[in-house]
Amino acid sequence: MVMHFKSSLGTAGGCALALFLGACATTSPESESALDQARAAVERLQAQPLAAQRAGKALQDARDALGTAEAAERAHKPPEEVVHLAYLARRDADIGEAVIAEQTARDDMAQAQAQRERVLLEARDREAALARQQALLSQQQAQQSQRQAQTAEQEASDARQQLEAMQARQTERGMILTLGNVLFDTNGDTLKPGADELVSRLSQFLQNHPDIKVRIEGHTDSTGSDSYNEALSQRRADAVASALENRGVPVARIQAVGRGKSAPVAGNDTSAGRQQNRRVEIIFSDAQGQFASG
Repeated sequence: MVMHFKSSLGTAGGCALALFLGACATTSPESESALDQARAAVERLQAQPLAAQRAGKALQDARDALGTAEAAERAHKPPEEVVHLAYLARRDADIGEAVIAEQTARDDMAQAQAQRERVLLEARDREAALARQQALLSQQQAQQSQRQAQTAEQEASDARQQLEAMQARQTERGMILTLGNVLFDTNGDTLKPGADELVSRLSQFLQNHPDIKVRIEGHTDSTGSDSYNEALSQRRADAVASALENRGVPVARIQAVGRGKSAPVAGNDTSAGRQQNRRVEIIFSDAQGQFASG
């Protein structure tokens, strides 16, 4: 009888030990590792600032799957079932992170595109403003050029009228003022006192028009030798030039040339013709100081 009791006790103890070992066997290193990985994945997803907003469903699915896996582990379900449920939780968490990353990338691209459009718009605005500024500047320059041209034209007209008042005439060589032989004694090169008024008017004109230059040419008739006539014509041109210089006209604006008998304006076979040829001509440049090529 006693021996039968011991045998029964031994059998019951063996069964309890077997159940305990079986329960312990359901918690394997593989399932623990899978659960840890799933928990870490869910925690990473929950830590994302926009997880609830952008991946709410994936987050909830991951939480639910993790809860199911942990419940299976507590219920001592087979390790492979726990591992599978943990894998589902980790997969849902990974999906959530992928959804957030994709949306973030889209947002970044949209922001970059918006920034690019702003830059392009600002560049177009700057170009338009620059174009308006350049157009305004061109208009102002055109108006200024027009005013300058009108002023120059008016000044040229005024200068021509003043020269015409001194009996100057327009020729292909420009405006020319002819001083007759009455300004000098015969064979002389000293201006007569009667020339003062005309020379004074001429110097005043040049002072009022500082860009105009003059070429003073002395001419003689054909009486006498070439060398004598050239020297006499040069001295008479120099005399007029000196008179202008003495009245304040800069020497750089004056050219004095003796041309002798080389450019007659009348025949030398009569006294009247020779008198016309004995002259001093003052040729005026334009307002830019340029003489006509004729």
